[in-house]
Amino acid sequence: MKSVIIIPARYASSRYMGKPLALLTLPDGRQKSLIEMSYETACKVVGIDAVYIATDDSRIANAAKDFGAEVIMTSYTCRNGTERCAEAMERAGLEADLVINLQGDAPLTPPWFIEDLIRAMQADPSADMATPVLRLDKETYALFREDRLNNRVGGTTAVFDRNFHALYFSKEVLPFLDPTKLPHPDLIPAFHHVGVYAYRPEALRDYGSWPEGPLEKLEGLEQLRFLENGHSIKCVEVEARGRVFWELNNPEDIARIESALRLMV
Repeated sequence: MKSVIIIPARYASSRYMGKPLALLTLPDGRQKSLIEMSYETACKVVGIDAVYIATDDSRIANAAKDFGAEVIMTSYTCRNGTERCAEAMERAGLEADLVINLQGDAPLTPPWFIEDLIRAMQADPSADMATPVLRLDKETYALFREDRLNNRVGGTTAVFDRNFHALYFSKEVLPFLDPTKLPHPDLIPAFHHVGVYAYRPEALRDYGSWPEGPLEKLEGLEQLRFLENGHSIKCVEVEARGRVFWELNNPEDIARIESALRLMV
């Protein structure tokens, strides 16, 4: 199975302008951009044939070329990362059995999250699309609640059926949890949606032909377009293995991610 990773990146983020070029301070004092760290994560994934950065912005393209990445230029009309991946695949004439969309705002994504995703797609030829989910621990659940209490759009939660087919994704913390009714305080029955997607090329091509649905518009979550058009999404539970996982959604997240990077040393 030929697998490629496309990292969609845009400069004009509504919540964080210029986010892909935001600098993170590493434990040794050096600084790297978010997009470079995401690219390095992609290059560590076992079983990947190629890694591309897809963008419509020359500043991101030049920065990516400087650290050795292959860039595919896309139009500014792409409304989300999935549309950008679909356009990049078409413009570059990419041939692959599996296309991985690795969001450029998650430098803490462990390579094994993506490797687990690839294995799940290999094991289930009927799956058109898959995405990882990570059970929340107490600390991460508290961060989710903190963001919502401060009216910040933070991480995304996923709910799915017993066969791990997605029921819904939301920027709200779902499901509702009553702390007094939890069977165990350390086992939070809620899942963090990891912003990585694996698509069969046919599903990715179809995506661009579907209209943007009302739930996708309200939540600002691109994957909901699959559900709103009657297509299933396979959720793949992954393990953090002691690592902290968090995406860079808001400027406040820089400190959180830098703190996690120090723990990895």
